[in-house]
Amino acid sequence: MPSIIPASALGKNGTVAPSNRIVVGAIGIGPRGRRDLGCFLKQPDVQFVAIADVQEARRETVRKMANRHYGNDDCYKTRDMFEVLGRDDIDAVLIATGDHWHALATILAAKAGKDVYCEKPCSMTIRESQELADTVNRYARVFQAGTQRRNVDNFRFAAGLARSGKLGKIRAVHASILPLAESYNWLPAEPEPGIEVVDWNRWLGPAPWRPYNNKYVQGRWRGYYDFHGGAGLPEWGAHTVDLCQWAAGMDGTTPVEFEADGSTINARYANGVKLVMRLAGFKGQGNWVVPGTCPVRFEGDDGWVETADFGKIAAEPASLLEGKPAEEMAGTDPIKHVRNFLDCVKSREKPAANEDVTRRGHIVSHAAAIAWRLGHKVHFDPVTETFIDDKEANRMSSRARRAPWHA
Repeated sequence: MPSIIPASALGKNGTVAPSNRIVVGAIGIGPRGRRDLGCFLKQPDVQFVAIADVQEARRETVRKMANRHYGNDDCYKTRDMFEVLGRDDIDAVLIATGDHWHALATILAAKAGKDVYCEKPCSMTIRESQELADTVNRYARVFQAGTQRRNVDNFRFAAGLARSGKLGKIRAVHASILPLAESYNWLPAEPEPGIEVVDWNRWLGPAPWRPYNNKYVQGRWRGYYDFHGGAGLPEWGAHTVDLCQWAAGMDGTTPVEFEADGSTINARYANGVKLVMRLAGFKGQGNWVVPGTCPVRFEGDDGWVETADFGKIAAEPASLLEGKPAEEMAGTDPIKHVRNFLDCVKSREKPAANEDVTRRGHIVSHAAAIAWRLGHKVHFDPVTETFIDDKEANRMSSRARRAPWHA
């Protein structure tokens, strides 16, 4: 009898042949991770095959999501990420755990030979930012941080104006941030679930031990020092500081000094350009012109441009807006960012938010938070990525990881 080969196996009828598909697994998928995963599933050259999550409810939700998309029952679920990292058929992983796992999970994935799309912030400290980039480069992996605004049209347009010289010489770039705060408290202890329901020890991972409370695993870990780096500054700074670095042409360096003035942190690059990190305008703070979350502003001798989520752009002179994008895409939408990552997985080129720009953008956020904690101006060497003559600041640049978790 002749063999009947399905059209999907040959790449016909609009499908992609298996040899051209990128096989993807995921580690730690909650609400934001499912938004990312939805974008991966929309890509015809992606085959999503496995979810690792320490919470049974979340891994089952993702398993059903994938199986519903493909019309089968093939998605594998496990609470052990090493089962996903150990599979030879998986090319890339989506990492969307809590922040305290991002860097270490990325490092382990790179060592396992996987390309990585990792949600932000990607590190808890300056040292983790360095370790992540060093490891990705050493193992020649493709890495994309989930700072998707680098691939959202209005932010690209605004940064392009600054980089093109149309604003004149850049004098200052402004990044919106959330109120800075961190807590060293513990939530009240609650009975720990069975390991198959929630693997609490694995959820903590490299973070110091503390008793279980359900709020942590439901996303209420933000604001606690052990789980949320940089006093919360990288929460938005991973996006807005990153965009300022890009617009100012500073992806390859960092500011040389940082000083907090209340809720505002002022930084200065070696060439004199100022980086101002100031509160977002939820209650009118910051004097932002454009409404929306994550606003940024770029100022030069000949004009300025400001933009935020929801696609609005303002500029002076108004002629700068000629050719601005018509599409008002949500700044939170990762669809183009995911596509950029997948294209680079195939080409082996560096994506828009690769490990090197992520390293320096995150270091800026962490250094700014350290200046805020210390309450005095700090001086930073962009070459050695250390504070100058400031032992206390340098001690804050890293944290110990709980055994046995190490890079």
